[in-house]
Amino acid sequence: MGKNENRKKETQGITVKKAGDFPEWYNEVVLKAGMADFAPIGGCMVIMPNGYAIWEKIQGTLDRMLKDTGHRNAYFPMFIPERFLKKEAEHFEGFVPEVAWVEDENEKYALRPTSETIMYDAYSKWIRSWRDLPVLINQWCNIVRWETKATKLFLRTREFLWQEGHTAHTSDKEADDEVMKILGLYTKLVEDYLAIPVLTGKKSEAEKFPGAQYTAAMEAMMPDGKALQMGTSHHLGQHFAKVFDIKYLDRDGREKMVWQTSWGVSTRLIGALIMVHGDDKGLVLPPKIAPIHVVIVPIIFDKDKKKVFDECRKVKEKLSGDYEVHFDERETYSAGWKFNEWEMKGVPIRLEIGPRDIAKRQVVMVRRDTGDKKPVKISGLEKTVGSTLESIQKNLFSRAKDFLEKSTVKVSTYKEFKKAIEEKRMVKTLWCGESRCEEKIKDDTAATTRVIPFSQRKPRGKCICGKKANCSVYFSRSY
Repeated sequence: MGKNENRKKETQGITVKKAGDFPEWYNEVVLKAGMADFAPIGGCMVIMPNGYAIWEKIQGTLDRMLKDTGHRNAYFPMFIPERFLKKEAEHFEGFVPEVAWVEDENEKYALRPTSETIMYDAYSKWIRSWRDLPVLINQWCNIVRWETKATKLFLRTREFLWQEGHTAHTSDKEADDEVMKILGLYTKLVEDYLAIPVLTGKKSEAEKFPGAQYTAAMEAMMPDGKALQMGTSHHLGQHFAKVFDIKYLDRDGREKMVWQTSWGVSTRLIGALIMVHGDDKGLVLPPKIAPIHVVIVPIIFDKDKKKVFDECRKVKEKLSGDYEVHFDERETYSAGWKFNEWEMKGVPIRLEIGPRDIAKRQVVMVRRDTGDKKPVKISGLEKTVGSTLESIQKNLFSRAKDFLEKSTVKVSTYKEFKKAIEEKRMVKTLWCGESRCEEKIKDDTAATTRVIPFSQRKPRGKCICGKKANCSVYFSRSY
């Protein structure tokens, strides 16, 4: 293929329908919208400026939430001594297949699969008295998990970005409250900002974090019928405290072990954002997380170019106090080409300004989520832009919630269960809670338990395996 043919392929829009070939559609959107690219290292990715700008918005939003609740940021080395991991056998065993190693003449080091062990070694030195508690530390960092499965940009790569919080407390209840507080912040981030509805609850024993007392999680449903784990918050109990000797002198003069939590979300959220809201034209970004809220595209003819450009700059200045606005001044591309490009990048609002619009003291506003196009008077533009952005945010969440509800079914028999899973549904059913039942279902259908809802009545009935049920649970196939 020649250079010109390559260039043509790069610049054309999305060539695959979302409903036709979902994996290929996803790859095209990620690559063509400038979100990420495959790295020359197997299993790794390059996060491109458009993708990283969204991560910065997610990071900034969550960072404010965490700081508002008393958490502080720190940073620990990415090299984890093997002897630290070996201190906690269950935790270490859970990560062995994914650990990448380096070594020098003295020691072998894991490239940070998660930071519990190196952070808790420090906590054992820092915590001496009840006055030192609680410890509420978060770090923004990269993670390496040497997975051998197929690379999926943002969803499954050997290196990714995340935040991980690690806290220490004086009581079981205080740690429990922390777990739920963080899950609440995560839910707010994902639902209110990313406009993605989630299911929350506890993980089963088989699905919980290695070494945890329990894991709380949030799950979202993707358009291809698979669930995506969006974030987790773990109650670690005193397990790691005993392993790493994290003790403190309490008010009563007695030495006690701390209670701990850990929690995290990652750049996987960007993958969810793309899958849930994207369409056959490319990205569709919720305004609260969009790096650019409004793009201005001039409709120019040679004789009117200066007048149109001047008006575009005035409109940009008018809106820039409240919104992130970009004026596309490039003269080497047609207006139609720019329309397609900015639609592919998911900018919530496009404003078109030409000579006729200037004469009428208006702009033409186009919504990315619906494609609706209408003239808007410049005199009330700030208010109209604000109300339209709010409408887009609500509409995206409403559409996603409607999809989740329509994709979730309740079943009472194994036959119904298998049929629903084959139809790519999220299934809610009664469950006995036994690991053997869970394993059989996974072997038969590739479906796994996603979350056990927090609030539920004591079940009356039987598990789909025929045994007495002790809870209701969501099952689905997953990423």
